[in-house]
Amino acid sequence: MDLAGGIAAGRRAHGRTVTIAVQEMTFLRPVPVGNLVSCFTEILKVGRTSVTVKIEAWAQTHDDVDDPVKVTEGVFTYVAIDDAGKPREVPPE
Repeated sequence: MDLAGGIAAGRRAHGRTVTIAVQEMTFLRPVPVGNLVSCFTEILKVGRTSVTVKIEAWAQTHDDVDDPVKVTEGVFTYVAIDDAGKPREVPPE
């Protein structure tokens, strides 16, 4: 989930980001070994240097017999950083 959120945050920030917080995470169902897992992201908020992303994970059996079910969701916050690892401003969209 962090990878999916980091990709979404990095695209919005137009560069590198780092995870600074997971505000909430809800585990709804276990994911058996062998299931396919897909993550979906939504940008909730863009601050001066941060991007907050809601992430949902959905699982499905490997043989596509069952419809996907949501197994977890969380809200992650990322900070945009420069080449020196210091926070930088997120450009306007």
